[in-house]
Amino acid sequence: MPRQEIVIRNAREHNLKGVSLEIPKNKLVVITGPSGSGKSSLAFDTLYAEGQRRYVESLSSYARQFLGVQKKPDVDDIEGLSPAISIEQKGTSHNPRSTVGTVTEIYDYLRLLFARAGTPYCPRCGKPVHKYSVDEIVDRIYRQHGGARLEVLAPVVRAKKGEFKNVFAALRKKGFMRVRVDGEVLWLEEEIPLDKNKKHSVEVVVDRMSVQPDRKGRMAEAVQTALQLGEGFVIIAADGSEDMLTERFVCPDCDISLPDIQPALFSFNNPMGACPDCSGLGSHSHFSEELAVNPDLSVRGGALLPFRGRQYMMYRLEELAKKVKLDLDAPYKELPEAQRQILLYGSDVRMPLQFERGGEVSEYQGRYEGLLPWLQRYYDSTESEATAEELERYRTEDECRTCHGTRLRPEALSVRFWGKNIDELTSLPVGDFYEIVKQHQNDPIQNEVISQVIVELEKRLSFLVEVGVGYLTLKRRADTLSGGESQRIRLATQIGSKLSGVMYVLDEPTIGLHSRDTGKLIGALKSVRDMDNTVIVVEHDRDTMLAADYIVEIGPGAGSYGGEVVQRGAADEFRKTNSLTGPYLRGDRCGMVRSERLTLPKERLEILGAAEHNLKGVDISIPLNSLVCLTGVSGSGKSSLMYDVLYRGLRRKLDADYRDRPGRHKDILGWEQLKNVAMVDQSPIGRTPRSNPATYTGVFSAIRELYSQLPEAKLRGYASGRFSFNVKGGRCEACGGAGERRVSMLFMPDVYVECDVCHGTRYNRETLEVKFKGHSIADVLNLSVDEAMELFKDLPRIARKLEFLQRAGLGYIHLGQSALTLSGGEAQRVKLAKELSKRFGGSTLYLLDEPSTGLFYPDVARLLRILHALVEQGNSVLLIEHNMDIICSSDYVIDLGPEGGSAGGRLVDCGTPRELAERGRGYTAEAIREYLHDFEKNGKVKSDGTARRKK
Repeated sequence: MPRQEIVIRNAREHNLKGVSLEIPKNKLVVITGPSGSGKSSLAFDTLYAEGQRRYVESLSSYARQFLGVQKKPDVDDIEGLSPAISIEQKGTSHNPRSTVGTVTEIYDYLRLLFARAGTPYCPRCGKPVHKYSVDEIVDRIYRQHGGARLEVLAPVVRAKKGEFKNVFAALRKKGFMRVRVDGEVLWLEEEIPLDKNKKHSVEVVVDRMSVQPDRKGRMAEAVQTALQLGEGFVIIAADGSEDMLTERFVCPDCDISLPDIQPALFSFNNPMGACPDCSGLGSHSHFSEELAVNPDLSVRGGALLPFRGRQYMMYRLEELAKKVKLDLDAPYKELPEAQRQILLYGSDVRMPLQFERGGEVSEYQGRYEGLLPWLQRYYDSTESEATAEELERYRTEDECRTCHGTRLRPEALSVRFWGKNIDELTSLPVGDFYEIVKQHQNDPIQNEVISQVIVELEKRLSFLVEVGVGYLTLKRRADTLSGGESQRIRLATQIGSKLSGVMYVLDEPTIGLHSRDTGKLIGALKSVRDMDNTVIVVEHDRDTMLAADYIVEIGPGAGSYGGEVVQRGAADEFRKTNSLTGPYLRGDRCGMVRSERLTLPKERLEILGAAEHNLKGVDISIPLNSLVCLTGVSGSGKSSLMYDVLYRGLRRKLDADYRDRPGRHKDILGWEQLKNVAMVDQSPIGRTPRSNPATYTGVFSAIRELYSQLPEAKLRGYASGRFSFNVKGGRCEACGGAGERRVSMLFMPDVYVECDVCHGTRYNRETLEVKFKGHSIADVLNLSVDEAMELFKDLPRIARKLEFLQRAGLGYIHLGQSALTLSGGEAQRVKLAKELSKRFGGSTLYLLDEPSTGLFYPDVARLLRILHALVEQGNSVLLIEHNMDIICSSDYVIDLGPEGGSAGGRLVDCGTPRELAERGRGYTAEAIREYLHDFEKNGKVKSDGTARRKK
C-alpha cells in the first residue's frame, strides 16, 4: 500500500536546521512563518527539488541529456514523494510571443475551432467564401435541383480583355461543342469573333442533363471536369439561377484566393499565419527621438542624451556644425527641421574625424552617422548586457501598421466564428468570452470534434475566472503580467490538465488578489487537491490557512534564527496555540490599526483625466504627507494609475531628461510640492549569483572605497576596483570571482565545487592581505547585516545604509548572499531599504507595489512603522495593497473598480478607512468593515495610535 504521508528526514537546505516532518498526502497544506524563516527552502528547495530530481532520474539517459537535472537537496531522505510541479511567483515568460492564450493552451483550442468550424469571408468585399468537394457539390445539386434540367459550366475566362482564339481552339481539340460567351451560348465549331479591347467572360458547357438518381456518376464526372477546366470553379445553371461553386477558398467576385483553413493559419508563431510585416509580434521596436532627445537643451548642453560623456561624438558634431552651419548652442526644439533630421539620421557630408588607438590619435575622412543609426548599430554589436540594458531606455514599441497589433495576416482575420474573428475573441476579457462560450454551448453542432473543443474551452475559461483573472484578455502578453497573475494563470492551466498523483508547490498564490476573490482561489486549490493531488502552498493569508487541511509553521525567526518547525497540525489545533500563527488565526491582531488622524493635510496631488488602459478618464485627489492605499480588485486599473500615469508623469515633470512616455491623462496638479518620486516595484534585485544585497544597495561601493584608503592598500597602490569580484585585478581569476567552479557531469547534474585556488573567497591572496579591524574584504561579505553594523558603526556612510536594512527587518541576511537565494519578501525589502537610504530630505513621494508581499503579520507591523516614519519625516507614501492590516492602518484609501478589466477603471470611493466602511461602496469597503468589526471585538485603540489585545 502506497505511503499516505511525505516523510522528510533532516532537511538542511539553506537555513533549515535538520527539519524532520510528516506531511499528509492528497491534502491542501500551508507552510507559513516569518519572511526568511525557511518556508521556501522547505517547499521549493527541498520537496520540489527532490521530487523533480527523482522524476528526471527515472527517465532514460537519452532523455535526461535534454533536461535540466537538479542537484540533490541537502536532506537525508524523503519518502512518499510524488512527481512535483512548481508554480512560483516568477513571470511566465520573457518571450514577447507568449500570451495568456498560448500559456493556458486556450489559443490552441481556438485555432482548432476556427480551422474546423470557421467561415471565411473575402478580405476585400466581406462576402462569405466557401469551398466544396466534388461529392459535396453533387449532393448540393441533388438537394436543390432534384428532377430539374441543368447545365454544368466551367469558367475559363472571367472578365478579361482579348480575342481568346487559342482558348477556343484548345476547347475544340478537347471535344467540347458549346461555350457561353458574355451570357450567350455559342457553338465552338463556328468562328467566334471578339473585340480584343473589351472584357469578356467565357464558360465551357461541360454537360447538360436532368438531375436523376441514376445519373449521379455522370454528374460527378461533369463537375470534376468543370473544376479542372475552371481552375477550381464550376457554375451550376438551373431554374433560371446560377451558383458558382469552388473547391478552393476563392472569392468569385474579387478573385482573391484564401489559403486552406488549418490551425497553422491562425498561429502568429507560424509563417503561414503571422503578419508578414511584424512577423507575428504585433509591434515594431525601434529607437525613438522622443526618448533619446531632450528638446529643451542645446546639442552642446546635452540634448542628445546617449552622446553625453562621449567626447568623440561632441568632436564630430562640432566638425559637422562647421560644414552644415549647425547651431550647437540653440535649443534642439528651435532648430530647423532639416537640421534636426541631420542630427537624427546623419549626413553624407565628409569631414575630418579622429580616433585613438594605443595612445596615438589618427585622423581620417568620414561622415556623421546620426543619433538613431548609431544607437541601432551600437545596440546590435554590443555583447554587454549592461550596455544593452542602458540603450533599451531609448527604445519604444509602436503598433504594427499592417496588422494593427493583431499579429495575424488578413487571410486569418477574414475567418469568423460566432460572428467574430479570432483576434476579436482574444481581445475580450476572459470573463466576457466565457459568457459567450456558455451561450453557444448548446448550439446544434454537426461536428463532434467541435463540440468537444467548445466543452474544453468552457472549462479552461471557467478555471481562469475561478482563480480571479477573468479581467485579462487572451491576447495579453505574458511578459506584462505580475508575478501573482502569472502564477494564477499557470494554476488554472494545471487544473485544466487534470493530472492526478502529483505534488503541486505554490508560492503565495493570493498575491495581488483582492479579498473578494480569495474564496474563488481557495476553491481552485481544493479542486486540484480533489483530483488526488498534494497541494503545498507557501502562504500568509489567513483565509487560505483556515481553509487548509494541514498547516506547518516554520520559524521562530528569520535567517539563522529560523529554520525549525515551530508548530504543525490542522487549523483548529493552531487556534489553541500561542505561536505566531495561533493568535493570527484566532483574529487577535496586535498593533495593526492606528487611530486616524484628526485632519488630513490640505496639500494634494491631483490627477486629471487618467485614461490609460482601462481607466475611464478618472480624476484622483491624493493627500500629500500621508500614507495612502490604492485598492481595488485585480485588473481595476491600480498599476495603470500609479505607474503608467502618476510615476511616469511626475518623472517627466521633475526630471527633464526622463523620456518614458506617461500614460494618457490630461494633467497632474500640485507636483511642484514634491522634490522627488521613488518607485519600489516587484521586479527582482538581480538575475545572476553575483548580485547581492551589498552591491544592490550600494553599501559595497562604500566598503570598497574604505578598503582602498587603508594604509596597506595605499602602499600597494590599490584603488577601489581592486576589491571588486566582478573585474580583473583583485578577484581570483581561476573562478572569475565566483568562488566556485562548475564541473560538467554529462548525464548527471553539473556539480559546483569550491574553487581550489581562492577556497570560496572570490579574491586573490594579495587582495585578502588588506584588512580592516582584522577583516578582509571576503570576511566582510560573509558577515550578516547585524554583524557588519557592529564592525562599521563608526563610519556613517556605511552604517547608514546598513541601518536601513536593519530597520527593514533584514539584519539576518548576509551582505554577500546571492540575490537568487533571497525570498520574494526579502528582495522587496532590500529595494525598500535602498530607497529609504537615499538622502531626499522630505517632500518625496514613495510609490510601492504591494510591499506586504511575502511578509507575515509581525513583518507587516515592522513595515508599517517604516512607512509611518517616512510620512512623519515630511514624505508621502502611495501604495497598491490588498493586505487589510495595511489598508486599515493607512490615512486615506482610494478604491478603484468596481470590477476588473473593461468593467473597472472608475473611482468607487475615497476617504479614510472608517469613512469607506460607513458608506459601504464596493468590495473594499465591505472588507474594511468586516476587518474593523473583528478588530474592535478583539482589541481597542490606545491614545498613542497603537492597538492592544483585549484582556
